[in-house]
Amino acid sequence: MTHESLQFEDQNHIRVLFGTRDENLRLLRDRLGVQVVVRGDELRVSGDRTKVEFGLKVIAELQAIVAKHGELFSTEIERILDRHSGKPTRDLTKRGRTLDPQLEVAPIDLFERAKRVVPRTAGQKGYVEAIRQNDLIFCAGPAGCGKTYLAVAMALNALRTETVRKIVLVRPAVEAGERLGFLPGDMLAKVNPYLRPLLDALSDIVTFEQVKRYMENDVIEIIPLAFMRGRTLNETFIILDEAQNSTISQMKMFLTRMGEGSKIVVTGDPTQSDLPGNMKSGLNDAVHRLGGIPGVAIVELSGQDIVRHRLVREIVRAYDGGSPKGQHSRGK
Repeated sequence: MTHESLQFEDQNHIRVLFGTRDENLRLLRDRLGVQVVVRGDELRVSGDRTKVEFGLKVIAELQAIVAKHGELFSTEIERILDRHSGKPTRDLTKRGRTLDPQLEVAPIDLFERAKRVVPRTAGQKGYVEAIRQNDLIFCAGPAGCGKTYLAVAMALNALRTETVRKIVLVRPAVEAGERLGFLPGDMLAKVNPYLRPLLDALSDIVTFEQVKRYMENDVIEIIPLAFMRGRTLNETFIILDEAQNSTISQMKMFLTRMGEGSKIVVTGDPTQSDLPGNMKSGLNDAVHRLGGIPGVAIVELSGQDIVRHRLVREIVRAYDGGSPKGQHSRGK
């Protein structure tokens, strides 16, 4: 059996590496096939020589991420494990463009108490770069992969660098099991639950007071998709969220609102459409129609890009047809 050690300058970095309740540590042990224990400010790796050498390379790279960012997601561990094991990097767009997972992508500077948003995965890096380099971006992916969050962060960056004068956040008000008409209040009160996720993403990045000032001054607008008809938006960063719930005619109407100096980001999860079964999603149709046009980027994220709670990734995998991890038993 081989024993090797890795030195850490800060013991807090070891705790970050291990994760909440040592969930990252268990993942590393299972995937690497080695024993990992702490001795003061050292991490000791034991096992077969080949596995130990492989494990040290992986842990050293994770150590560098923790030292740089102060946090670590299980998706980053999976990405690094896959890359060191020789698995190919997947395509990030319909055009087959690939991204080196080690590529350094500039953080999204929000100029808010020196706060910056950093894309964590190869897919997220490709998404951010696509937004920087194109005027129309479609991003499809499962829940929790940062589609909306990163788009909102890029919109705020564009606003504060005066690339645009306004941000418009749009969402289809499509019913998912409950009848909209039965909700209390006037029309604005009825559509508010559909728009709330966009406001939550916004408030998570900047202070509530700042969001309130922006909305009062009409610098940021959050509206249902149906309210976009007849408008032309110049020098505006426009985000259409949950686009899988738009129809083909709605998508055409929305995309043709783009004016001079504007940028549009369309996000959605094609597997979670709430449209009637006989109605085709505007998101899928637009991706098919517009994918080859210069200035249009099609980005696909996957479960590997999920950065929420680790269980979100397992939930998405299970609903996408993955095998159950175990059998449930009835109580007696």
